[in-house]
Amino acid sequence: MLLFETDRCIVRKITAADEEGFFKINGNPEVMKHIRPAKSKEECAIFLDQNIQLYRQDSVIGRYLVIEKSTTHVIGMFSYLLLSDELNYHIGFALLPPFWGKGYALEFVKFGVPYFFSHQPCNELYAITNKENIASQKVLLNSGFKATQNFLLNEQALDLYVIRK
Repeated sequence: MLLFETDRCIVRKITAADEEGFFKINGNPEVMKHIRPAKSKEECAIFLDQNIQLYRQDSVIGRYLVIEKSTTHVIGMFSYLLLSDELNYHIGFALLPPFWGKGYALEFVKFGVPYFFSHQPCNELYAITNKENIASQKVLLNSGFKATQNFLLNEQALDLYVIRK
């Protein structure tokens, strides 16, 4: 199911048939460097099923595949997930290395923010980045997010960003 589309991308729900594309992202240490440890193929199969189970009617919670329209190839992932407080949402994104620096992340974040506010009764949307992930920080700032605080989680320095409706 289509979540939304941009000029160059389709952002859609993950299905069981997406196992290979899902693994290309979540099993890639370079992509996962600032997110979490890369997963094995077996771990990705379990994680894929867990993510499919996140989808609920009348909710945007979940991880979604990003497909390049011109090639129909999986190029990344996009997500809306709950923060640890279970009240607030955060946006997330990851791209395969050949698509870095080409404006894709900025494109789907700029489409994803208004989509979120038009489909959820929230006034704020958050984002979390690793302190070293300068590229993602630039995407967030260029999309209108503001840095709000720094914190440590599992010995990792993170920055919290927010955008308001």
